[in-house]
Amino acid sequence: MSIVVYILLSGVRAGLEKASKFLMPILILILMILVVQGLVLPDANKGVSFLFQPDWTKIDGQTILLALGHAFFTLSLGMGAMMTYGSYLSDKDDIVNASYLVAFLDTVIAIFAGVAIFTVVFSSGYDPTAGPGLVFHVLPPLLSNLVGGYIFALLFFLLLSIAAITSGISILEVSVAYLVDEKNFSRKKSVLIMASLVYIAAIPCALSFNILSDFTFDIQGKPFTFFDIADYLASNILLPFGGFFLAVFAGYVWGIDEVIRNLLIGESNSIYFGNSIVKSNLFKALFSFTIKYVCPVLIFFVFLYSIGWI
Repeated sequence: MSIVVYILLSGVRAGLEKASKFLMPILILILMILVVQGLVLPDANKGVSFLFQPDWTKIDGQTILLALGHAFFTLSLGMGAMMTYGSYLSDKDDIVNASYLVAFLDTVIAIFAGVAIFTVVFSSGYDPTAGPGLVFHVLPPLLSNLVGGYIFALLFFLLLSIAAITSGISILEVSVAYLVDEKNFSRKKSVLIMASLVYIAAIPCALSFNILSDFTFDIQGKPFTFFDIADYLASNILLPFGGFFLAVFAGYVWGIDEVIRNLLIGESNSIYFGNSIVKSNLFKALFSFTIKYVCPVLIFFVFLYSIGWI
């Protein structure tokens, strides 16, 4: 939290931009080292097969809803992070091509992370469906048993820490930007207020794994700790709500024509799909239909699934 606060206090260019340019290359480098290490382990091919040879018979509506819900997290949708970062772009930045690159690189890095983790898990014969517990309970002893395992364990948790810092920066910046832009607070005051509130709220969440683990609330017949409630509120209610209202705002309040006009402001010097596609009538029709009808309906179904109604 101290690192996140320091970066945000430094401002957009001196803090956010410099931190991203420094941290992201390190994150990718460490990830590549772990991927190579994982691929040379015995039975690493089982982990690769687990990732890339799907059992199509197990894919159903629930699978699709889970994937849509995961997309909200991995692409920072529905929480205002994309909107906040987008407000810092200049008129010359190409939003269209940047969006393609964000989605592509996010998926590629996620696949590499899967290879790095599951090759180790299958090489050691552990259950790959252990969920988040894999990171903290399974991987440390597994990594320690590898040749040079201490170094790889250190790299892995350094990678995890960098990912946490970059995520913390983007999420906290949303509320900071709101106080700065809408309430005319100074950046320093905004950062300190929001960081303090988050820190206080995080204390019972952290204690949910130890001294407050038995202090639970009964919700839908299941015991929920403070951490479970915070996770449920953010994942199952706030994110889908945020995405739903963003789609409604873009499609019905701001208007599709105005959205596309702003998308085309940037200068396109890229070899990727550029602004020419956005200008086409076919794209406009598909984009309008998707934003107005497909996105709200699918997001609403994700929400209903998240709260256990379907």
